[in-house]
Amino acid sequence: MFDSLQDRLQSAFKGLRGKGKLSDADIDAVAREIRVALLDADVAVPVVREFIANVKERARGAEVSQALNPAQQVIKIVNDELVRILGGETRRIRFAKNPPTVIMLAGLQGAGKTTLAGKLGRWLKAQGHSPMLVAADLQRPNAVTQLKVVGDQAGVTVFAPEAGNVSGAQTGSGTQSIGDPVRVARDAVAEAKRSLHDVVVIDTAGRLAIDAELMKQAADIREATQPDEVLFVIDAMIGQDAVGTAEAFLEGVDFTGVVLSKLDGDARGGAALSVRSVTGRPIMFASTGEKLDEFDVFHPDRMASRILDMGDVMTLIEQAEKVFDADQAAEAAEKVAGGSFTLADFLQQMEALSKMGSMSKMLGMLPGMGQFKDQLANFDEKDIDKIKAIIRSMTPSERDNPKIIDGSRRARIARGSGTQVSDVNQLVTRFFEAAKMMQRMAKGGGVPGMGAMPGMPGMGAGKRAGAKQPKQNNKKKGKRVSGNPAKRAAAAQAEPAKPAGAGAFGFDQNAAADDFELPKELRDLL
Repeated sequence: MFDSLQDRLQSAFKGLRGKGKLSDADIDAVAREIRVALLDADVAVPVVREFIANVKERARGAEVSQALNPAQQVIKIVNDELVRILGGETRRIRFAKNPPTVIMLAGLQGAGKTTLAGKLGRWLKAQGHSPMLVAADLQRPNAVTQLKVVGDQAGVTVFAPEAGNVSGAQTGSGTQSIGDPVRVARDAVAEAKRSLHDVVVIDTAGRLAIDAELMKQAADIREATQPDEVLFVIDAMIGQDAVGTAEAFLEGVDFTGVVLSKLDGDARGGAALSVRSVTGRPIMFASTGEKLDEFDVFHPDRMASRILDMGDVMTLIEQAEKVFDADQAAEAAEKVAGGSFTLADFLQQMEALSKMGSMSKMLGMLPGMGQFKDQLANFDEKDIDKIKAIIRSMTPSERDNPKIIDGSRRARIARGSGTQVSDVNQLVTRFFEAAKMMQRMAKGGGVPGMGAMPGMPGMGAGKRAGAKQPKQNNKKKGKRVSGNPAKRAAAAQAEPAKPAGAGAFGFDQNAAADDFELPKELRDLL
């Protein structure tokens, strides 16, 4: 969604790189570029004015004039301001002290409230709660039926005592409401207490435009249920209308948080940058796709990093932790280091990656991938399915030992997987090349063409189980070593120790390779 904004901001920063000092003219120029970028992204004008004023004030201060790299410092200032207007800190749901916690959804028709109710219910269930969805939208045709289907897919209970409008009947003022949504919402809270559901999510009716009837109905439901959270669901593709719509709902319903839907769209995304600043209400959740699992807590700092093409590694790590088993990952690392990683292991890793979601979205979370957005947009997810089909068409012995796959076997595998022999050849060839490179990196050999790497914790050849230990040579050229253990120990104590950091790359030569520690975040990611 933020592709256009991302490109324009990168273009604005390009002129600053390589400058040891920034003049007022440089700051004005980059501020002008940022202003155009934000306005083009449909960010509200008052928000843009405040944003640019803060950036220029800080850019002319001591933190930039005294910085070793002024360009990087300006980027940091823009990042800080983006985080600020997006809400600063991550806002979590405030759960009631005495269950059930009541969450009411409000918004325009077409914003995606019903689907989002299912996503929120599924997310709450994954957090250990027992949610119940409430079908209080009795106006939109088949809205109750849709919520039942979504709730069934999410594995969440749905409270729907009224069938609602199933015929699409119209009245003079609009779609007919069949039943009393206020009574449905009130009864739902009582039912949740009886059936021990600790969270109630109320799906209310929306309209194609803001009107008094919608606001009164939403206000009546709020008064009847006294919700702990009122979430305003807004279509992130709505553009400049987002501000007016949000202000109207704030006055009529007084929501406590915002949920952005359709963040995977191709609109310019100004709503996300405007709503929080204009209403003062935090963005709490974001929906990034049509699937029920494409929904998560909104993190302002991570969204700012994505906009500035700094990636979102923390979200990527969290998604990986959900699907990758730690023991299996450790076992796979041992196999890579020992050269016993097979196509069966590779298939297992591919299955786990598929559970994380779209491959192009995962790659897009890596820093600097903005320059490859065209390639990511053209990435065919079906290629992953093709690789899986080829491996599944192999026999267990062929997966364990791909070297036995000759011409006739490749033809059989291609027929079984519905692919070409060239596809099988390409997979086998690349697997052998990747296995060699991974084994070399695991042993500390580094990436080909980049030189050697110091041994990584748990991956050094000397510590690997079953690895052959090199013989230690205590003799030094031109100096005799006594055969008496006592004299040899005394000589070793008398010899001056080598200074730390004397080795290549600044590492201590006296320390073992496995004493080298990577930063925790990078070590966890690896």
